[in-house]
Amino acid sequence: MSLHIYHNPRCSKSRQTLELLQENGHTPEIVEYLKTPPTAQELEAVLKKLGKGPREVMRKGEAVFKELHLGNDSLTDAQLIDAMVANPILIERPIVITTSKAAIGRPPESVLDIL
Repeated sequence: MSLHIYHNPRCSKSRQTLELLQENGHTPEIVEYLKTPPTAQELEAVLKKLGKGPREVMRKGEAVFKELHLGNDSLTDAQLIDAMVANPILIERPIVITTSKAAIGRPPESVLDIL
């Protein structure tokens, strides 16, 4: 099974989720998405696997969210995805991705449902 984690090593939930995967015998490919952001197409595919729209996986507490007025309801999904690609700090973390599913590791145990 293909397994990836959008990981931020500075985030405790991300570290806990990675540790939980490893404790359960999984060795995911680690994508430090702040250093290597997904493309718009990759992010769209992840959102589809999550069954969520971009607003649902945006970190609304980030300063850039407010600076770019991303709470504006008139923005399209494509505009929000473009903002997330340009500012990956906006992407909720961690996200664990398999071939057909994805889950946000909040709480970390929620990712076990897709394995």
